Amino acid sequence: MGVDYYNILKVNRNASDDDLKKAYRRLAMIWHPDKNPGAGKGEAESKFKQISEAYDVLSDPTKRQIYDLYGEEALKSGQVPPPPSSSRGGGSHHGGPHPNPSYRFNPRDAEDIYAEMFGGSSTSSRGFREGYYGNSGAGMGLRKAAAVENALPCSMEELYKGAKKKMKISRTIADSTGKVRNVEEILTIEIKPGWKKGTKITFPEKGNQEPGVIPADLIFVVDEKPHAVFMRDSNDLVLNQEISLVEALTGKTLELTTLDGRNIIIPITEIVKPGYEVIVSNEGMPISKEPRRKGNLRIKFDVKYPSRLTTEQKSDLKRVLGG
Repeated sequence: MGVDYYNILKVNRNASDDDLKKAYRRLAMIWHPDKNPGAGKGEAESKFKQISEAYDVLSDPTKRQIYDLYGEEALKSGQVPPPPSSSRGGGSHHGGPHPNPSYRFNPRDAEDIYAEMFGGSSTSSRGFREGYYGNSGAGMGLRKAAAVENALPCSMEELYKGAKKKMKISRTIADSTGKVRNVEEILTIEIKPGWKKGTKITFPEKGNQEPGVIPADLIFVVDEKPHAVFMRDSNDLVLNQEISLVEALTGKTLELTTLDGRNIIIPITEIVKPGYEVIVSNEGMPISKEPRRKGNLRIKFDVKYPSRLTTEQKSDLKRVLGG
């Protein structure tokens, strides 16, 4: 018979229209390309088209009768044999007259079937949920599992330059037969330059899939690892720099390595007083919404005073400073 449409929909050969609709809805929820990115676009599209074709044929009395009597090839080619001289043993369960020998097979578009069954646009996740869980499937009572959050630790360098992180997850899913199995999947998270602690990256419905429950969203929450040199204050970077009393009075040249590996030189020429701060513009963190702009680098100074002075040093200081 070629393709077994009954097996594709996992129904028996006496399936009613209601049986076919339920089977199609269950499988379309699993295999529609918009709802199943983890399966690979090609596999999901192929499965979805098979499911749609099977439902198209079996839900149409004429198509189903020809398929039951003569198989997929006769159905699609239109080469329906002439009426038998006697009743065919084991023929169509529908009974009825012999199908029109001039019948032409006109398959329905898979997305049209989907939209008709679930309501709204098939390419919209919102349309899918409203159709399946709201309008057409109002009596199903399916709920969505609570979102699952995981911390995503990021170094200051990753948040400065941007990075790609691959996260391995393990979850349970229901296959086309309804059987639940464990699968492992690699999710790629693209860290954008300038992202802050608390930024959330959501992978819709990547949680465990259980019968009667819409899978939970999987959410990763950015966390900042402490840095040995810099602290972050919104879009600014803060550096606490200790200098000696002599350097505070006579000046100093700072050499710093930035988060992207550049060496910069910052001359300190003014006398450093308590609370003194040097601001270096555009050397802070990137601003995520304006990647070409950066915050400031703020250098806060801590003057280290000598623990004791000799009598001679005190005299020299009084003479130099005019005390």
